Amino acid sequence: MRIPRRHFLQLAGVTALLPLPRMARADDYPSRPITVIVPFSAGGPLDITGRMIAVKMQETLGQPIIIENVGGAGGSIGVGRGARAAPDGYTLTMGIWSTHVVNPVLYDLSYDVEKDFEPIAPITDGPLVICARKDFPANDLKELIAWLKANPDKATSSDAGVGSPQHVFSVLFQQVTGTRFQFVHYRGGGQAMQDLVTGHVDLSFSDAISALTQVQGGTIKTYAVMSKSRLTGAPQIPSVDEAGLPGFYDSVWSGIWAPKGTSAAIIDKLNAAVVAAVDDQTVRERLTALGRVLFPREQTTPQVLATLQRTEIEKWWPIIKAAGIRGE
Repeated sequence: MRIPRRHFLQLAGVTALLPLPRMARADDYPSRPITVIVPFSAGGPLDITGRMIAVKMQETLGQPIIIENVGGAGGSIGVGRGARAAPDGYTLTMGIWSTHVVNPVLYDLSYDVEKDFEPIAPITDGPLVICARKDFPANDLKELIAWLKANPDKATSSDAGVGSPQHVFSVLFQQVTGTRFQFVHYRGGGQAMQDLVTGHVDLSFSDAISALTQVQGGTIKTYAVMSKSRLTGAPQIPSVDEAGLPGFYDSVWSGIWAPKGTSAAIIDKLNAAVVAAVDDQTVRERLTALGRVLFPREQTTPQVLATLQRTEIEKWWPIIKAAGIRGE
């Protein structure tokens, strides 16, 4: 059917007034709230870190940042959601050593922890703390090891889930010390620590953020920090070298990623916001007090995070496979 010229021009005029689909552009990013997926339950170490960082990031970016807790399967459910998100800078994923290094060994994942993400920046590093319930018989690390050897499989140790740093490092502790104890897996570090405080479990190889608040309140015992030196935020806790298990060093780092395909210009804006957040004196003081070590400004780059992840994969995959750890 032929449309009269007058009607055609009228239709063209109406069409010109209709809103055109808006293309995502880096020059107007961000123009709406940003969601950051934390793949563990609220109140855990990564959640606490993420909320501190998010408050400062939104000041730089000028848009609200919403923390979404998506726990389960050692963090792989939340990370998987982040991998499937649109690469427009509005859904980011915070992760740690276990979610972006260990999980591919433990689970049959629907995503690739390297190929399906764009690194933005590393954020924090921090050793674990060897802890026990307040009334546990051992008073120092040597006594703890002796008690565990004399009482195999009688103690219970809480962790943030199969394949979590707490779980992996406690398995290695058993191998190094020749001890045996049972594991109690939780959906996050906050829950694991709470049951240690209430005495439902005996031990925990805890993230410092979860442990130090309880240390200050006198609700748990601590035996050692798994590092060469003591923590600035808890100088009363000896290092493993001082406590009698020299060289047993392990730490958990965290970082933030965007979905693969996110433009370099958006990554640059997000990186600048992370740098400003970790460079904030209040944030640094609060995280240091909780046992965290922040990466130096010059190392808070996508390239450093990518290299760190690759190096850790090459180191830990053979160790975890040899230990026979698998996800549930």
